[in-house]
Amino acid sequence: MTDNWSTLRELLLPAAMAGGRGRAVEAALRTAIRDGQLAPGLRLPSSRDLAAQLRVARGTVTAAYGQLTAEGYLTTRRGSGTSVAITLSCLATPAAPNQATRQWRYDLRPGLPALSEFPRAEWVAMTRAALAELPDEALGYPEPAGLLELRTELAAYLGRVRAVTATAEDVVITYGGAEALSMLTAVLRAQGHDSIGVEDPGHPGQLDLLREHGLRPIPVPVDCDGIVVSALPQSVRAVLVTAAHQFPLGTALHPARRHALLAWARERDGVIIEDDYDAEHRYDRPALRAMQAMDPGRVAYLGSVSKTLAPALRLGWLVLPPALRASTVSRKQFTDLGCSPLPQAAFARLLRGGGYDRHLRRTRLAYRRRRDALLAAIATHVPAWQPIGVAAGLHVVLRLPSEMDDSVVSQQLADGGIHAPALSAYTQLGTYPGLVIGYAATTPDRLRAAVREIAAIAG
Repeated sequence: MTDNWSTLRELLLPAAMAGGRGRAVEAALRTAIRDGQLAPGLRLPSSRDLAAQLRVARGTVTAAYGQLTAEGYLTTRRGSGTSVAITLSCLATPAAPNQATRQWRYDLRPGLPALSEFPRAEWVAMTRAALAELPDEALGYPEPAGLLELRTELAAYLGRVRAVTATAEDVVITYGGAEALSMLTAVLRAQGHDSIGVEDPGHPGQLDLLREHGLRPIPVPVDCDGIVVSALPQSVRAVLVTAAHQFPLGTALHPARRHALLAWARERDGVIIEDDYDAEHRYDRPALRAMQAMDPGRVAYLGSVSKTLAPALRLGWLVLPPALRASTVSRKQFTDLGCSPLPQAAFARLLRGGGYDRHLRRTRLAYRRRRDALLAAIATHVPAWQPIGVAAGLHVVLRLPSEMDDSVVSQQLADGGIHAPALSAYTQLGTYPGLVIGYAATTPDRLRAAVREIAAIAG
């Protein structure tokens, strides 16, 4: 057994010493199993022992074990530890690792709206109207920047709801927020940027996207007032922020910090990317205007319908300062010749007729009821767990008692069929132990039932 564990250490140590340790260790372990370097049935060290051998945080190993168990590479049995799966059915149909493919009894991951609330009948009606009204030439290759009527409606909507300063010429339509950020990243790289400041904790998927497109993300700490501007390193001239509702902590960027960040951008000739991913969802505080309104020449504004309608629509947008506009439109043209005009036309009509506003009013009430049900259940069953960031958005952070290991708690819940990601999975700098709980896609009754089971497992 000792020899096997030594072999495992040799296989994983280079990954542990590389950047992005958690994902690197997970990928190296997956590759070793796929290539047959670790035999089926081999018992692995405990997460504590392996973490000590690799000199990484225990949560790194726990998260890797949990992910590979979900994918079928490993098996975990109480009292028997973790072993390489004897029957590796996961190798029959290779797929990108994604915990979302697992059938959870309670899927409380953040990021999804209530897909059952999608206004299907109204969307069908808007699509039919668009098909009837669009001229024949609109069915050819679209404008790379997007359908003019949608860009016009979006500029008006964002100006009314988010105080964004823009005309149709400033707006570029994208395939969701991911493509918007991808294009911006590539444009910044072409303009000489090699790194970008990112909030920590923050979205790990965005870090991967930034790296994939050539920018090195540098973590900057977040406190109760948002990103700590004074901690921005001298090496960066671009920063990505979630100013209206920080992900995942849920704080709003304090007005003094907003002014400080804009002053930093002017002094450094820098760029602020404002990811306004769920600003429409607010319950106990007034809406804050977008940072873009404070300096349209320094802020690139990013939004989408993924948290309001459905991610499947793949509709997003950028509102760009002049220095980035032409390069971004050119990149859009050479990347995919522009987004499909049919969903753009449908969405333009949904905006123009007030259907989007009506949908948001309905869902805001539904999400508030779900949030309140979750908070009431937490107060009843796990009163020592403190909800953070409850005034807006589609998720909360549950701050756990300091003696608890959130990665261990998350794994215990996963073993019970409850997907509740650990806050430690979202940070490189470290923070307090917590769970990141999405509530929008779960009914009040099921939220109450989930919290009862969470309390029984880990409370």
